[in-house]
Amino acid sequence: MNKETYIDALERKLWDRLDPDQLRDIISYYKDYFAMEAAKGISEEETIRKLGDPALLAKSILAAEGSKAPSTVPVWLCIPFAGLLLCIAVMPLVKAEWWESHQPLVVALWIILMVVPFAFVYGAGKTAETVLDCIVNDYLTFIILLFGLFCVSGNITMEGDFAGSPRVNVGLLALGTLLASCIGTTGASMLMVRPVIKMNSWRKRKGHIMIFFIFMVSNMGGCLTPIGDPPLLMGFMRGVPFFWSLHLFPVLIFNMVILLFVFYQIDKRSYRKDIANGRKPDIRKPGTQFRLDGLHNIIFLVMIVGAVILSGVLPGMSAFQDAAGNVRGIHLFGEVTLTFPALIEIVIILLAAFLSFKTTDKQIRIRNHFTWGAIQEVAVLFIGIFITMQPALMLLKAVGPNLGITKPAEMFWATGALSSFLDNTPTYLVFLTTAGTLAFTNGITTTLGTVPTKVLSAISCGAVFMGANTYIGNAPNFMVKAISDENGVKMPSFFGYMLWSVAFLVPVFIIDMFVFFL
Repeated sequence: MNKETYIDALERKLWDRLDPDQLRDIISYYKDYFAMEAAKGISEEETIRKLGDPALLAKSILAAEGSKAPSTVPVWLCIPFAGLLLCIAVMPLVKAEWWESHQPLVVALWIILMVVPFAFVYGAGKTAETVLDCIVNDYLTFIILLFGLFCVSGNITMEGDFAGSPRVNVGLLALGTLLASCIGTTGASMLMVRPVIKMNSWRKRKGHIMIFFIFMVSNMGGCLTPIGDPPLLMGFMRGVPFFWSLHLFPVLIFNMVILLFVFYQIDKRSYRKDIANGRKPDIRKPGTQFRLDGLHNIIFLVMIVGAVILSGVLPGMSAFQDAAGNVRGIHLFGEVTLTFPALIEIVIILLAAFLSFKTTDKQIRIRNHFTWGAIQEVAVLFIGIFITMQPALMLLKAVGPNLGITKPAEMFWATGALSSFLDNTPTYLVFLTTAGTLAFTNGITTTLGTVPTKVLSAISCGAVFMGANTYIGNAPNFMVKAISDENGVKMPSFFGYMLWSVAFLVPVFIIDMFVFFL
């Protein structure tokens, strides 16, 4: 594919969706973009690789420019999504046993209550395409990644006589937070959650430890690389340099210092109360012993991280594109395709999980108290969340570019607030696309336009950091809660957790705004 065929493919995708003036301006911009890249000595092939699939680029453009297709999504279509969230928040408090055994039925009911009205508004074909696209291109890779990391991390166990003291816990949280940018927030969470629970098993007051674990390891720590969190991977696929997110290191360290200081004070008080009540760790043996079993599973963890990286790199390679620049794959229905890069990612992750189980003694899983309950609960709840939130995402894409949000602080709060309840990846893309259309001249050159560094930082931090505001804000959050519950750690309810995030995270975010984004 060369410049002409790429521009033609992009124009065909936009032809009947935009006004002629809009279309002309966009095509002119991308012709100029090719010319500017050529002036820098960059070949057409390299520019096309940076721009990515013209079909994906067209979707991003339509989200920002406004399509001729109906842009007003009925707000009432979001009711099933709100209803499911309310069930997740309230049912464990009022009918815990019933909820635990009837989750699949409740989730199925809310999916039906979303799908049927959606079909009346948009037609059966559009509904089937929307639901299938959600399952194949969003949920499938999401749950396979969680499953792989859950399996591999469950085959690594730590044995030793380290006691969960405030200093040890601060060290574990700091380590996990920094590790998250290397192996992803999900990978770091699954790897660290069981050791943290084990070290603090002697304590009664330990729910706050796992809450701050979610704040830091499962969310904030993923801001430094595209591997860390999916929104940043999407940014990388749209031209943001791989190592650009290292610019967020001062923000991360600033937040770590504040939160670890607060955590230390809370944990010290709880620790002293546990000691005063006669709870003490087993420190009868002289010296300190520490041992990791199943360490060969790090190889399979690296395989999974590699699969995630490939999923972001392969779609831009010509070998995985057809003549029109679309990513090759297995066509399923309408415009829904299971792409070959996604298929490769899935196969590698499942292979890693299989090899992990085949090469690890089951006694390690027994010592880890490994069961399938946590991943089953997440799989059931999140297929409902992914499907029922589609109208909310469509509404966001329709109105997002018209909200008048242009300043870094506004981008930070808008991206973050929506990422607390919606999938942070499409939320990130909506506001990144919006920023790219604001005609900035200085900043990071992406395939969506030039975005100032401070604006890009605000969008990135909002999407990554504020996923910690709720249990559903980021994939690892609910997994950590489920594993903690399963291991006897008393975790707060949905709203109870939000009280913690409002009390301890929101003040930090306000400080972030004044220090970094004004």
